[in-house]
Amino acid sequence: MPIEEDFVQDQIFRREWSVFPTVLRTAYAAVDELVKNNPLLQIESAEDNRGRLISWAVDKQLVTAIENGSISCDYRWKPFAKPTGRYLEMRFAHSIATVSQTADPKIQPRNVVFRENARMNNQASFDLPEFAAPEISGLPHILLIHGHKWLNFAHFGIPAADSKTKFNWRSSNLLDIPHLIEDDRPEPEHTDDALDEINLLKEEIEKWRRDNGDQ
Repeated sequence: MPIEEDFVQDQIFRREWSVFPTVLRTAYAAVDELVKNNPLLQIESAEDNRGRLISWAVDKQLVTAIENGSISCDYRWKPFAKPTGRYLEMRFAHSIATVSQTADPKIQPRNVVFRENARMNNQASFDLPEFAAPEISGLPHILLIHGHKWLNFAHFGIPAADSKTKFNWRSSNLLDIPHLIEDDRPEPEHTDDALDEINLLKEEIEKWRRDNGDQ
């Protein structure tokens, strides 16, 4: 199992993975209902911007799931580099996660400053020789991507630091997880080597936090 996959499963509990497709389906359904009942949102120019409605609805459902304990993390609203608004940042024990729509699940979303910075954090965390101590420059970044306008895929991914299009690792389609079914399988077993790598990474992240604060 790749270190990236081990790390994501360490940060986002496997039993909570099924919450994310539920969140997305609920958000998309809310947008469908809103558009159906509002003629102003049915004109062509509004349809071209349907993605904005979906983005807001997904943020709302994620915040609800975090606040009711369905997703075990904290969150905060971060400003974009240009003062055009804010985005949702989910904060797990040793990582952050953000959300983005994309037309192609094999390609990273379009580049913006905060994703560029987060992607570079992954270089120090994952793109290393085996057992080399990571040189942490920020919290590792997990990306939740989902379909643009229409919900036909959803994945967790670790963006590659040396590419604006590729992923180091990407999960299978989260929409294939049974809907609202508790995963009673045991948590995946990690090899001793994988645990050593994950623990080393988490130790270095804790050191970085002590030196830099919880940025």
